[in-house]
Amino acid sequence: MGRTDTVSHSNDHMPLSRSELPDDTVALARFLIGKLVVRALPEGMVSGRIVETEAYVVGDAAGHGFRGMTPRNRSLFLERGHAYVYLAYGTSMMLNVSSEAEGVGTGVLIRALEPLEGIEIMRRNRGVERLRDLARGPGRLATALRIDRSLDGLDLCRRGPLWLARDDLEPGKIGQSIRIGITKDADRMLRFYVRGSPFVSGPRSLRE
Repeated sequence: MGRTDTVSHSNDHMPLSRSELPDDTVALARFLIGKLVVRALPEGMVSGRIVETEAYVVGDAAGHGFRGMTPRNRSLFLERGHAYVYLAYGTSMMLNVSSEAEGVGTGVLIRALEPLEGIEIMRRNRGVERLRDLARGPGRLATALRIDRSLDGLDLCRRGPLWLARDDLEPGKIGQSIRIGITKDADRMLRFYVRGSPFVSGPRSLRE
């Protein structure tokens, strides 16, 4: 884990097909560990391996779909594999993947990436040099990949400005824990992460 030079990555990352994506939110959160987020920017390709996710399931008081569809969260209710991008705390964008059938309103938050391609672009976007800190946490991740509300509702199962892709590298052992930074339904074991990865966010007790 943490090695960014062990696999050769081309710019021709094959998008995940919708049929590959589990139609259960928890299963999708686990499935996405080790997959890639690919971002096409004018100055080049940027990509990272997903090392941390959180599931927001049906009936989840912490989920944005809990009270039903609104103009702000309607992308969460799209068929699995679409981007739901929102602004959290007035400062940070968050990238989520819609996770079940159209109309359900569940999703998976992408919490952290291991940077692979376009690292210098990420450094400029973030204004930091340290590789470990470029995409460790959902707000940092979105800044590093320049993800904003213009990508909300995008189909992540086809090439475009942003998509999900498969990777040939096994992610390693996957840990499971409570979610981070929420107060409602806070004790649910709905966070998945690569054990021992330096790119996972949160306190050390939730990374081992």
